[in-house]
Amino acid sequence: MPRIVVDVMPKPEILDPQGKAIVGALPRLGFNGFSAVRQGKRFELTVDGEVTDAILAQAREAAETLLSNPVIEDVVNVEVVEA
Repeated sequence: MPRIVVDVMPKPEILDPQGKAIVGALPRLGFNGFSAVRQGKRFELTVDGEVTDAILAQAREAAETLLSNPVIEDVVNVEVVEA
């Protein structure tokens, strides 16, 4: 069954304490060369049947109204992934 993947990230002006903790831990674990990390959310919506334009539009609307908090987050990607 196909899936629609939605990626949500904090807006650039919003502090990201989880990302800050990760970027601090990376060098301690031997991962060097990274100066910043932003942590977001990924949602996978499984679709029964084919992904039509109407289904994709519903997924985009759900991403903007339910899956993200538009005050502090941006929906950065909504894409179809075939299973």
